[in-house]
Amino acid sequence: MIRKQTFDFLKKLAANNSREWFHANRPLYDAARANVLEFVTILLGEISKFDHRLTGVEAEDCLFRIFRDARFSRDKTPYKTNFGAFMKSGGRSTPGAGYYLHIEPGNCFVSGGIYMPPAPLLFAIRTAIAREAAPFKKIIGAPAFIKLFGGLSGDTLVTAPKGFPRDHPEIELLKYRHYLVYRGLSEKTVLSKEFSSVCIESFMAMRKFNAYLNELMGF
Repeated sequence: MIRKQTFDFLKKLAANNSREWFHANRPLYDAARANVLEFVTILLGEISKFDHRLTGVEAEDCLFRIFRDARFSRDKTPYKTNFGAFMKSGGRSTPGAGYYLHIEPGNCFVSGGIYMPPAPLLFAIRTAIAREAAPFKKIIGAPAFIKLFGGLSGDTLVTAPKGFPRDHPEIELLKYRHYLVYRGLSEKTVLSKEFSSVCIESFMAMRKFNAYLNELMGF
């Protein structure tokens, strides 16, 4: 389970986001990271029972680095104040849809699907939905899907995407820039013994969603 000390570290890091503080408190980071890796390992074992593509995937390959790339950002703080893990075949760096865990004080959630797909992949998804939306609508309309996620999440275009008519009957689905689902979670839930079950319930509900997107993108 996720320990309170892991949250305490993230809170302290948010208040002292500097290289000097981080290096002086490196043991706190190492312990927090080890806790998250242990939890992600448990999740991967459970996910692989219903999504065999994740069999053998290591937690180290899924956890994002805590170091920020601030080269092109106005925010020059050196560290992220969260732990994030993208669990999918091949790990976080490979393309395609997967299962995401985000641990951050005041902003914990699980998510799935694909964020910011490259233009060719996004076009492939939209083209398939435009051609025949029924399979996709059945997945996102499933009772468990609606109960846990409410529907799709993410930014949408103001008008029709290039190459698709404005009067297409599924234009609202085609406007999405990402194809994502999201479930917010309280810190109390994350620190509870039931947290792994909550995650697995969510990931099982998005399994067909991820599988469908990966099929459309050729993964």
